[in-house]
Amino acid sequence: MLCPAEGLTQSESQFILGLTVTFWFGERNTYVKKETDLLGKGYVQVYTGNGKGKTTASLGLAFRAMGAGLKTYIGQFMKGRHYSELDAAVLTKGYITIEQFGKGGFIHVKPQPEQEDIDMAKNALAKTRAAMLSGKYSIVIFDEILTSTIFHLITTEEILGVIRDKPEGVEIILTGRNAPAEVIAAANLVTEMKEIKHYYVEGVPAREGIEC
Repeated sequence: MLCPAEGLTQSESQFILGLTVTFWFGERNTYVKKETDLLGKGYVQVYTGNGKGKTTASLGLAFRAMGAGLKTYIGQFMKGRHYSELDAAVLTKGYITIEQFGKGGFIHVKPQPEQEDIDMAKNALAKTRAAMLSGKYSIVIFDEILTSTIFHLITTEEILGVIRDKPEGVEIILTGRNAPAEVIAAANLVTEMKEIKHYYVEGVPAREGIEC
């Protein structure tokens, strides 16, 4: 039996309880909070330069974001070989999603890239942009999109279009060598990885879990 609140009759207490139940289980559930509401204001970050660490830095950001309950989508341009982060993403139970858009080998420009490479890059742009606009992710990483401009797969204007269309509550990270000046100007944060010394010049191959 419902105990009436102090100063209220039994019927008045039942009426108030009914309003409370309606609020919590009715009207409250008419609004589904989007993932993009969690971050607040999102910015545009660029990781560029000829040094190792651009993709690694973006993966570290995704890992940190997961600790704050934020979801990340990573679209990898021009990558088709297996990297350890693909296995790691599975362990995050949906907090980090990675899709690859590329072949297993290198891209050769002679003098124009193959149509298959162009199509894969355009698909990467469409899928990663759709993830950015979906409301499902607080952070979206366009991995190696900047490098794709070197190979004439994606244009600078297309990247600027992504920046213009970015929702307020989404953080985007653009990685790759030779960031165009226009992209640098449009970004909020730009970091240049500069190679000072690297063991690959001594013949050390890429190691699983470190470089791949």
